[in-house]
Amino acid sequence: MADARFEDGVYTDQPLRLGAETPEDLQVISSLVQDSVGLSGEVSWMPKRRRMVMLLNRFRWEDRDEATRTGRTFERVRAALIVDDALRVQSQGLPVDDPDTVYAILALAFDPSEDGAGQIQMTLAGDGMLSLDVECINARLIDLTRPWEARNAPDHGDL
Repeated sequence: MADARFEDGVYTDQPLRLGAETPEDLQVISSLVQDSVGLSGEVSWMPKRRRMVMLLNRFRWEDRDEATRTGRTFERVRAALIVDDALRVQSQGLPVDDPDTVYAILALAFDPSEDGAGQIQMTLAGDGMLSLDVECINARLIDLTRPWEARNAPDHGDL
C-alpha cells in the first residue's frame, strides 16, 4: 500500500484545513466530503460544548484530476468534520446503538432561518440524514493523516 506524498514542489499537496462560515463555504466542504465514509460509532455529539465531530475516510477529490493525469491511484485520507455552535442533532437512518454501522456522506446543505441560524443537513447514502440545528455556520474540515491508496474510486459518471 502506498503512503501519502504531501510532496514539496510547485503544486504542494498539503493536508486540508478548511473552515466554513457561509452557505457558499459549506458547499466547498460538501464537495470535498462527498463519498466520505465512516462508522456511526465515530460520530460524537457533545451537547455541553455544542459540537459534533465526525471522523471520516475522505476521498481526495482535490487530487482526482492530477491522479488521472499522471496515471497513479486515487487516494483517501482520514479527516475530521467538526460543527460548532450546534444546538441539537437529529439522526435518521444512522443507528446510535450500533457503532459499526457504515455511512457515506452524499452532500451537506444549509437551510437558513433567522439571524444566521438554521439547519445543516447531511444527506447520507441509503436515505439517511443528520440534521444539526445551528446558531450559525461554524464548520471545519481537517485532514488528520497522510493519504493512502483508495481501493475504489467513487463513480458518478461524467463529472
